Amino acid sequence: MSKLLLIIKREFIAKVRNKSFIVMTFLSPLLFVGIGVFVGYLSQMKADLKTIAIHDETGRFVNDFKSDDEYKYLNLSNVDLKVLKDSIISESYEGLLIIPKSSDNTALQKSIQYVSNDSPGVMFVEDIEDVIAKRITAENYQKQGLDTLKINQSKADVSIKLNKASGETALKGLNEIKIGIGGAFGYLIMMFIVIYGNMVMRSVIEEKTSRIIEVIISSVKPFQLMMGKIIGTSLAGILQFLIWALLGMTAMFIMSSIFGVQMGATSSAQTQEAMQMAQKGMGSDIQMYIKELWNLPIATILISFIVYFIGGYFLYSSFYASIGAAVDNETDSQQFLLPIIMPLILGVYIGFFTVINDPHGTVATVFSMIPLTSPIVMMMRIPFGVPWWQIAISMTLLFGTFIGVVWFASKIYRVGILMYGKKPTWKELFKWLKY
Repeated sequence: MSKLLLIIKREFIAKVRNKSFIVMTFLSPLLFVGIGVFVGYLSQMKADLKTIAIHDETGRFVNDFKSDDEYKYLNLSNVDLKVLKDSIISESYEGLLIIPKSSDNTALQKSIQYVSNDSPGVMFVEDIEDVIAKRITAENYQKQGLDTLKINQSKADVSIKLNKASGETALKGLNEIKIGIGGAFGYLIMMFIVIYGNMVMRSVIEEKTSRIIEVIISSVKPFQLMMGKIIGTSLAGILQFLIWALLGMTAMFIMSSIFGVQMGATSSAQTQEAMQMAQKGMGSDIQMYIKELWNLPIATILISFIVYFIGGYFLYSSFYASIGAAVDNETDSQQFLLPIIMPLILGVYIGFFTVINDPHGTVATVFSMIPLTSPIVMMMRIPFGVPWWQIAISMTLLFGTFIGVVWFASKIYRVGILMYGKKPTWKELFKWLKY
């Protein structure tokens, strides 16, 4: 046990004293905050005003196009069409909307053109189509002798009220909030595994390449060395994450409170106004959302996060350590990394595309039990309310698999750390398990 503690201490001190570790520990939060400030600055910049020329030979649609901060519409219906097209070529205008003269609305719908040197955005084209379609629809109503006002008044606006079986009011969009919370924890676990699992692998490769491992292995067991590397690196990673969180929140507070800099993308004035109106319309719903969030199993989420954080990292780090022992350089390790990373990616996809639709379905439940995906999928399920026995089974399987993987990985580690100059095949790795 004393040897294991010495290895943990050695790995921890070696990591935290590394110059690159120190630089990235203090530089990364500043980079993230700087990117956030930069994005906020870009979002506040006004887009270039684009001038759209309209050649409306019918004279029925041109007044329906309203200029805004992004697009300016000019009525150039009296200008020769050839001159306008030449202006587009010379980039005097962003685009030219051509509405030919036609008394038949059916034929008119298929004959409208938009001329531009660049391909227009999908939203812009849809907005133009919507303006023209509304005018043609209103005219068609009039031709049929239909009262447009009465038709608009007859349109239904259905809003389904959600209720729980207990009689309490349920809220729309709550599932999205829950999957967002669970997804954040799951993504944090995945990021930690990938970053610091690779760090464990590189550490093994470096010691193996420098032949230091031959000296170390004469004093300690391979299993102790592997576990010491995993635990020591995880402690250094946790310390780095804590520093990142502290410095990041401090920098964000200083930039937003003292300097008044907004972080991230800010919405436009129209969007902000719409959000304010929505908040006024929601009224007490905001309080209900807050109440629902407080009713989430917060203690279960936090405790489960710590357990799955530790279990997931230890499980995957065992794989990373065995890969580092089996190869001589990082280039050779790439063929073995894909099978390890794929379950993590699969867990993320299952979480966002399956859990949100059916958090207690067969697919979500099964993959929340499989140890390779459970740290991510189960963390996404827990905000929806998971029975304690499912969590217990999932954790038991995770740590049981970890013990088994460590046993197998230590066999590969024991043989691989003393082999040089040869890249092993999958077949050879299976042979090592028998030694």
